[in-house]
Amino acid sequence: MILKRLIAAAIFAGVVALTFSIAYAGPAGAGQQESTKSGYHLAKKVPLGGEGGWDYIALDPATHLLFISRATHVIAVDPDSGKVMGDIPDTQGVHGIAFADEFGRGFTSNGRSASVAIFDTKTLNVIGDAKTDEGPDAIIYDPASKRIFTMNGRAGTSTAIDAATGKVAGTVQLGGGPEFAAADGEGHVFANLEDKSALVEIDSRTLKLENTWPLAPCESPSGLAIDAAHKRLVVGCHNKLMAFVDATNGKVVATVAIGQGVDANRFDPGTEFAFASCGDGTLTVAHEDSPDKFTPVEQVTTQRGARTMEIDANTHAVYLVTAEFGPAPEPTADNPRPRPKILPNTFTLLVFTR
Repeated sequence: MILKRLIAAAIFAGVVALTFSIAYAGPAGAGQQESTKSGYHLAKKVPLGGEGGWDYIALDPATHLLFISRATHVIAVDPDSGKVMGDIPDTQGVHGIAFADEFGRGFTSNGRSASVAIFDTKTLNVIGDAKTDEGPDAIIYDPASKRIFTMNGRAGTSTAIDAATGKVAGTVQLGGGPEFAAADGEGHVFANLEDKSALVEIDSRTLKLENTWPLAPCESPSGLAIDAAHKRLVVGCHNKLMAFVDATNGKVVATVAIGQGVDANRFDPGTEFAFASCGDGTLTVAHEDSPDKFTPVEQVTTQRGARTMEIDANTHAVYLVTAEFGPAPEPTADNPRPRPKILPNTFTLLVFTR
């Protein structure tokens, strides 16, 4: 009798354990995603050298060249070979790069000259320019309106430029200092207001400000990406959060903890991974289990200073750039938080793959 009771108890415990395991796994595929790593690892480091700082990097899907802003010029790199294929000179205070491949044109936002340089994506020759308001920073292409939009941080505006002609189409007052932006391809452009901890929506055809939404608990938003299929925005926040926002109503539907110093976000529709690259040397990866559920997958170690990034939606490779740093100068009254100096010729492209 005792033996039978022991066997029955063992069978019951096994059934309970199996039931718990199935319940924990949840819907097919979801539990597997939560229990695995992203698979991202450093595949190679490509020394690029050169002087000066950097900001955004952008991959042109038509030419598969990676464009990297370098303060006064932009370099075009073949990420497969690591070879520098060209240079766009005299882009003073350059921040970002955008592409309108249907017109064979690329665009750079030049902060110091308050202008956009227009270049041929095949020859890399500069073929025109357009004036913006003060402090153009982020720059994107909106395929619905066929316009380039710059986010002018100091002016608190966005400049719209006709991609085909290079002529300024108009200016939108945003009510705060914009950081990065994203377009949904249906006539809506979204931008973070870093100083207001808010998100704005622009009608890209009428150039009207449609909505301004608070982003709490997100503070000081920087990077921005979009899952256009599910109308979800991915926002990098300087209080060490990645926030996920419903693009139809501005509601924050989920948050995930990230590292310090986020400056770029991306979303890969093929893997449904959302990314946040941070200056502390971390890359946070979260998975979109559903439009309102994002699960932390992994925090990948990159390298100090690797705060901006790009992804290749076809290969799922992640590109980051950084350099080696020396000690920070002594604080002064004019500069109480001095940045450490970049060591010469240490600028490097990091390629992470799965």
